[in-house]
Order: sequence, then C-alpha cells, then structure tokens
Amino acid sequence: MRVLILGGDGFCGWPTSLHLSAQGHDVHIVDNFARRCADIELEAESLTPIAPMGTRLRAWREVSGKEIEFSRFDVAVHYHRLLTLLQEWQPDAVVHFAEQRAAPYSMKSSWHKRYTVNNNINATNNLLAAIVESGLDIHVVHLGTMGVYGYGTAGIKIPEGYLRVQIPKENGEVVESEILYPPNPGSIYHMTKTQDQLLFAYYNKNDGVRVTDLHQGIVWGTQTVETRLDDRLINRFDYDGDYGTVLNRFLVEAAIGYPLTVHGSGGQTRAFINIQDTVRCIQLAVENPPNPGERVRVFNQMTECHRIIDLAKLVSELTGVEIDHVENPRNEADSNDLFAENRQLLELGLKPITLEAGLLTEITEIARKYADRIDVDKIPCRSYWRPKRSV
Repeated sequence: MRVLILGGDGFCGWPTSLHLSAQGHDVHIVDNFARRCADIELEAESLTPIAPMGTRLRAWREVSGKEIEFSRFDVAVHYHRLLTLLQEWQPDAVVHFAEQRAAPYSMKSSWHKRYTVNNNINATNNLLAAIVESGLDIHVVHLGTMGVYGYGTAGIKIPEGYLRVQIPKENGEVVESEILYPPNPGSIYHMTKTQDQLLFAYYNKNDGVRVTDLHQGIVWGTQTVETRLDDRLINRFDYDGDYGTVLNRFLVEAAIGYPLTVHGSGGQTRAFINIQDTVRCIQLAVENPPNPGERVRVFNQMTECHRIIDLAKLVSELTGVEIDHVENPRNEADSNDLFAENRQLLELGLKPITLEAGLLTEITEIARKYADRIDVDKIPCRSYWRPKRSV
C-alpha cells in the first residue's frame, strides 16, 4: 500500500514510518519540523540525540534497502501543496499525526492555546477537504487520544467511541440510538481532538470519507525494532514538563537520582501503551480499512490502565529513588477510576506489551546513557491549568 504519513518526524510518526516501510508499504513523510522548533522555543532537547531528516532517511536506506520519500510543508497552512501531493502520489491511506500533541504545551499561554487550535483543527479539516476535492478514495487513520473521554467513567467501561443510549419520546416510547461518547476534554489539546471527531463524522456522513480514529493512551518507551537498527534512527525521548510523558519522565528522574515528581496525590488513573504497540496498532488500522459507507471507526488504542502513584512506586522500588508529591498544575480530580474497552485491536491480532521491570530497566539504561544531556531545570511542569482570579 501507499501510505502518506503527516507528521512523520515526530515521536510516534517516525517509528511508524519505519515500521510501515519495513512491512513493505511505500511510505511518504510530510512534516514541517514544528516539534523541532518547539525544542528551540522551550530550550529543551530530546534526551536522545535526533539526527536531521536527511541523515535519518539515508540511514534507513542503508540498513533496510528501502526508500522513504519526504516533503516539508505545513499541512495546516499549505492546502494546495497537500492537495497536489494527494493527486500526484495517490496514497491508499493517510496517517494523520500532524497536530500539536502536548496538553501542557497547549496550556502555557493564550498564544499556545490559539496555536494549538489553529494548527490541529486546520490540519484535520485541510486533509479531509483535500481528500474530497481530489476525488480519491483514501482511508484516514488519525491518532487521537483517550483524553477525549475525560477521566471519569460513571461506573461503566468506556466503549470504543460510541455509546448506546435510550431516548424517551413524549408518547412514552423509547428510541435506541448510538452517539459519540460525550466528550470531556481536560485541556485545549484534548478539546481539539474532540473537534476532530466531529469533523470526521461530518465528512464521513456527507462525503463518504473512510476514517479510523485511534484514541491512544499515554505512550511509554522510546525505541522500536526499527529504530534500534542504527543510532541515526533513534527515536525522540522527551522528559521536559511540557512534552515528557509521565512514565518516561519518571525514568529520567530515576536515572539521575531526582525525586519522582508525582502531581498531587497521584491517584489519577490513565491508559497506557508501549511505543512498539503504537506502531503495530497503526499497521493493523492501515491494513484493515473500514468498508465503503461504514461510519467512522473508533479504536481505543491502549493496553492497560494504571494509577500514577502506582507507577511511581514501581520505578522507586526498581531504582531506589524517592517520590516527591508536588502541586498538581492541572485542573483535574485528585483521583479517578478508568476502565476502557480495547477489544477491536485485540481481535485484529494485537498482542500487547505490558509494563514489566525488564522493559523499564531497558528504558532506564537509555536515560543513563544520555544523562549528560538532561537539563534538570526543564523537568518540572510550569504550565498551569488553573485560572488566575483577580482580587
């Protein structure tokens, strides 16, 4: 298959590009290097040294014998460039990662909120509009987030995208229907992902665009089978307060003996997935598209749920580093339960990688190897959700 990957230079996009190429698909990456520019803005580099795109692609060609094409432009801005690429390259599927992906970054300031909305929603709408204008039958695989559901389950297991409801009529009859699970975004970033859902539903209903929306949990780990083949292929490892995912941040802190920063009580429950499972899930979605006329398909792309404090205790026991409860910068409940369905990906053949001490040790070794690149000042999260009140 011909697969266009928007945002293919990023934390999930790069290993996905290599994995799909290794599986025999023709891959073309589009990226505007916004994530690399954010490194400059935040003065916080990836823990692992990231090679330039040209070096990455050359290394992949040398170790695999396969070519990955690359185009640099902004999907949210350069609509006609995107449309032309679709018309000329005619992909079977587009994997859409071209969105600002960090909740803390989206909450740093009014500029960051506006940037996240402008970038994420325009990128999605431009892609869908271009597919319709091209006249091509292209399957969109979108990386969403479990955060669209919010973090309260109302005592039920969160279904995959849709909730069956009963609506009483005035005559006493009851109508059964399925609706998108009511969204409850916890940040501007999460809000844009809920808007993506509505865009997908509309273009699917009105224009027949085939869409798979992957509601992904928090990613842990950094390397995949393909990124381990050569140091020039190494994946990102973010640990800073804006982009570092919680478990990876704990492991970096442990590598340098820095107390594990648990926000609030740590009673927040979140869904998790290993980066290797991320690329496998995307492969399964690409290779098993929905049928023409089928509604937007939603997969909960997660493999397990954990409380943050339990993860901190696991890392603490593994490394001997103490836990430090700090003020929670987010406007969220101090604790929550989370139960979610993930049956569809399992039925397609996903064999989940679950949290094990051996895997955490492997990641800790990466953190120790590049410990000299850690800037301790960048570890705390300084993006605050809570509104400022005038006195």
